Amino acid sequence: MKRFRRAHTLLVYWQEERLCFYDFARRETIEAAPFVCELLDFFDRWRSCEQAVRHFAEYTPASIRSAVKQLARYQLLLSEGSRAARDKARLLAHWSAWWPAAAFHFATKDANYVDRSRWSIARRKKLLPKSPRPPKLKTIAGAQKISLPPRRSFGDSEFVRVLRARRTHRQFADAALEFDDVAQLLGLVWGANGYVPSAVFGAGFHKTSPSGGARHPVEVYLVALRVRGLRRGVYHYDPLHRHLEKISGAATSDKAWRYCARQHFVKRAAALFVMTAVFPRTMWKYPDPRAYRVVLLDAGHLCQTFCLAATWLGLAPFCTAALKDTLIESDLRIDGIRESVLYVAGLGIRRGR
Repeated sequence: MKRFRRAHTLLVYWQEERLCFYDFARRETIEAAPFVCELLDFFDRWRSCEQAVRHFAEYTPASIRSAVKQLARYQLLLSEGSRAARDKARLLAHWSAWWPAAAFHFATKDANYVDRSRWSIARRKKLLPKSPRPPKLKTIAGAQKISLPPRRSFGDSEFVRVLRARRTHRQFADAALEFDDVAQLLGLVWGANGYVPSAVFGAGFHKTSPSGGARHPVEVYLVALRVRGLRRGVYHYDPLHRHLEKISGAATSDKAWRYCARQHFVKRAAALFVMTAVFPRTMWKYPDPRAYRVVLLDAGHLCQTFCLAATWLGLAPFCTAALKDTLIESDLRIDGIRESVLYVAGLGIRRGR
């Protein structure tokens, strides 16, 4: 006899007078009557439809069978032995330490992004909220004001010049990147420069960007589109041995465009650097779900280092979080659970260079 159990990836909330059941693993919402909460509670372990019929004797058997069928159709109830049940069990097993905060990670995958860069100013303004624009700066009324010393000139400091020159670029020349520039970027940003000793946790990598607990959960994959001396393809970077591992030759500007939620400027990029997180590295040391924030911060540190290093090399960097996560994860051959995409940095050759 077929048995069912409720999905553990559900968020239940009221939206005005509607009761909504949101499956954050599938990113789908359905509305249902409050009785569904009782039915899902009954299926807290594997049970059959006929057991539910007997338990809810005040309802007609036909109504219970129909409700179970509908809930199974929308995967609020999972059929024993089904692929959906196995996938949900695997997700729960790997993310149990950070449950239920895991909901945020999965619920925010596969952005519904609308490229408005070619819209008129008037059209874009129509989308702005009707409420007043928030202030750009914060000041504390009544607080004592202490003037700072004048800003230093720093003379001919290359470091300060790079900081001030950093920009997000969305226009690129048609020229190809040099393989050597790509290699230098990978080494400067994601390369391992040594070890951080720890008697408790073992040696961790030392890199140019900080990482919570020296766990360095972020991996990087190069999508080479126009790199002189390197064939088009998708590669994984090994930061210790300093080599690329080819995953696929299927790298096109159209695919890059789809990876980045169809943002038109990405089609002209010469390379993408796709950052993923291997979550168990951080979970192993930090079982508290707040550590999820640390993983996101790690990706941010790396991306800023990337933008500065690319600027120093005279290149045109950009970064984006508008991603089609599931498509990228499929092409990278990662499971999206233990390892999942977080961020994409990219670059091209500056116009007029």
